[in-house]
Amino acid sequence: IHSMESPNESTGQEIELEAFQRQVAERFRDLAPSDSDDLLSIPWIRKLLDTFLCCQEDFRVIVFKNKSQLNKPPMDKYITDYFERSLKALDVCNAIRDGIERIRQWQKQLEIVLCALDSQRTIGEGQFRRAKKALIDLAIGMLDEKESSSSVAHRNRSFVRNNAHRELRSLSNFRSLSWSVSRTWSAARQIQAIASNLVAPKTNEIISTNRLNVAVFTMSHVLLFVMWALVAAIPCQDRGLQIHLSVTKQFVWADPILSLHERISEESKKRDRRNSCGLLKEIHGIEKCARHMNELTDSVQFPLTMQKEAEVKERVQELALVHQA
Repeated sequence: IHSMESPNESTGQEIELEAFQRQVAERFRDLAPSDSDDLLSIPWIRKLLDTFLCCQEDFRVIVFKNKSQLNKPPMDKYITDYFERSLKALDVCNAIRDGIERIRQWQKQLEIVLCALDSQRTIGEGQFRRAKKALIDLAIGMLDEKESSSSVAHRNRSFVRNNAHRELRSLSNFRSLSWSVSRTWSAARQIQAIASNLVAPKTNEIISTNRLNVAVFTMSHVLLFVMWALVAAIPCQDRGLQIHLSVTKQFVWADPILSLHERISEESKKRDRRNSCGLLKEIHGIEKCARHMNELTDSVQFPLTMQKEAEVKERVQELALVHQA
């Protein structure tokens, strides 16, 4: 941070802390994909998590080397606040794990469709009925997830609008018994709690802590962004994405993190992604292919014409590619 440099010669600790911030900046610059289609894909999420773990390990080393300062004010409050944010992040991770399990359930429905409409066999009415049922189950699962992504109160009201939703509500109540978070838990509120009171360190505190609090502030922002990005990508309850990252560009890592935040926010505003249960590229592929397959199965009449059978096989191949992804 150029505006906070001491006129005296830098100490070994100062050099290490500045190197930590530069490493964070470089790692998040590497996360900016050249192709927008790569953003929020499974490979990108893996790279994001690898980046977080590397930053966390570097931060752990810094904290370990400076244990004697952690109990002194104001460092005691900085480190306590960071641990509290980490605990809140664990709740987010539990919700994300549940979301990943839901995606696996959707994959199983795709497997049923692929098996029923196997291109190696003659496609009959029985196979189509089986595929149609799996597509309906998939649509119900994704619809339920879209509703749970809105506010909890709105979701509960939506379940009782008409009799057609009662079965869906029973299914949702049954599934919630295995969820890692309560039905009233909100990802949006949890992210806001992690972001709460996250303000840039004061100059006098930077001096008194030998810049150690800047490392905590840096890692807190890394934690906040990674949790927010996971909530944006993966289905979870009440996943509102409206959050303001209050960090000035005097920090070398601010620009790459703010740039990624802006790109993901813009992605969420696209017309075909606005009501999605998750911005993960692979989820978008499932939604798109499932919609096309549903439209196709609604238009099918038996016996199949050669043209219609060729169209079915083409759609099945598209679905297979999405399933493999």
